[in-house]
Amino acid sequence: MKNISKILAVTLVLLTLIAANAYSAEDATKIMEKSSQAYYYAGDDGRAKVTMTLTNKRGKERKRVFTMLRLDAPDSAEQKYYIYFYKPSDVKKTTFMVHKKVGEDDSRWLYLPALNMVKRIAASDKHSSFIGSDFSYEDVSGRAVSDDTHELLREDKIGDYDVYVIKSTPKEKETFSNVIHYIDKKTLLPIKREYFNKKGKAVKLFDAQEIKIVADIPTVTKRRMTNLKKNHNTLVEFTTVEYNVGIKDKIFSERYLKKAPKKWIK
Repeated sequence: MKNISKILAVTLVLLTLIAANAYSAEDATKIMEKSSQAYYYAGDDGRAKVTMTLTNKRGKERKRVFTMLRLDAPDSAEQKYYIYFYKPSDVKKTTFMVHKKVGEDDSRWLYLPALNMVKRIAASDKHSSFIGSDFSYEDVSGRAVSDDTHELLREDKIGDYDVYVIKSTPKEKETFSNVIHYIDKKTLLPIKREYFNKKGKAVKLFDAQEIKIVADIPTVTKRRMTNLKKNHNTLVEFTTVEYNVGIKDKIFSERYLKKAPKKWIK
């Protein structure tokens, strides 16, 4: 009987290991796809009033206030973003627009009212700071899941959240070596992301500080990005959020970069 018990125990361990190995790249990719959908594609469109607080290592704060509009293409991962800044005075009336594409680089534009100039943001600049914050342009509109390989490392718990821990490694050279994602099992929203350099040192940290249910949709209404090297962080708070409000496609054009659609940004 003892031998049989040992054999059963070993068999159970082997089966557990096999199951863990089977639950790997393909499943990790599916989780990341669902997480991207939950975080970036809630509803068919969305509008949010946003306050962004930038805090340096001495504790000094700067605030930015803007409205963000989003429209998803029907039956496609393509998407459009429009952001209009109200405050402070040095960025007032600045607008930012993204046309998110499938299988190719996103198109991004920035309108600078002081120069009356529309600037096209090159694909190589996607990791540059978004309006001086710790979020990059890519952080704002999202990164394609297909740009990375994904590995499910383990299942864990962070605070009240049961999470999947997934390692994403870029297929091509990037400013970071890999990212560790902590994805809430229930909502599939990102709870935390750790960005590592080639030396394996964490250089940037994202954490979701508040999740609320908006129109039956779990939404990260407060999120923070920290530059660990500079000891600088940016807190983004969604003061109002609306989904499925009927945003029109024509808004996402160069015309409205220079002349904001008052109906939608007020």
